[in-house]
Amino acid sequence: MKVIPDLRPLNFVQFNSPETQARGSAFFDEMRRRRTVRDFSDRAIPSGVLENAIKAAGTAPSGANLQPWHFAVVQDPAIKTRIRMAAEAEEREFYHSRAPQEWLDALARLGTDDQKPFLEIAPALVVIFAKAYDMLADGRTVKNYYANESVGIATGFLISGLHLAGLATLTHTPSPMSFLNDILERPKNERPFLLLVVGYPANHARVPHITKKPLEEICSFH
Repeated sequence: MKVIPDLRPLNFVQFNSPETQARGSAFFDEMRRRRTVRDFSDRAIPSGVLENAIKAAGTAPSGANLQPWHFAVVQDPAIKTRIRMAAEAEEREFYHSRAPQEWLDALARLGTDDQKPFLEIAPALVVIFAKAYDMLADGRTVKNYYANESVGIATGFLISGLHLAGLATLTHTPSPMSFLNDILERPKNERPFLLLVVGYPANHARVPHITKKPLEEICSFH
């Protein structure tokens, strides 16, 4: 039996050319201010901000609209401490035995090391899980298509939304990250994709002096 899609009118707002150009330019100007932060304040995040940013992330396109993501928000100090301890154990292995020297050299100009105090100081951690499949109530599994790509897009929405709300973020990927399943009691069909640190920058926060590649190096028009 053929499935007939339930199609609805598109809720699309079209702007005139000058406004379209102005909005595009304003978005670029705002996003190029965004920087990864490693020095966080413990200042609380206003109520509703995380929820709205995650709801916005949930609007991202996904393979077959299966939405293969889960966002675990961690604000409990004890859980943040457990995450920091586990992450730093993996980071010590990375920096002192697993990472090739070429990788360590690339990281050196950013000033990173195996100490991750921001995991406890920042008011919130958002652990983003990618679901390769979903489990139905009867025990059957349903494959999620393009899960990594879909979760990557949703994560971009989330980072952008938090920045536009006036918050700073840090993308953290200790490897491996399976300890996050254990600490947060997430099921086996979910794989940690990214640990996002969220909050306000500390007053003394500093960021590396870096540049981004110009348009002609990252884009071609055909």
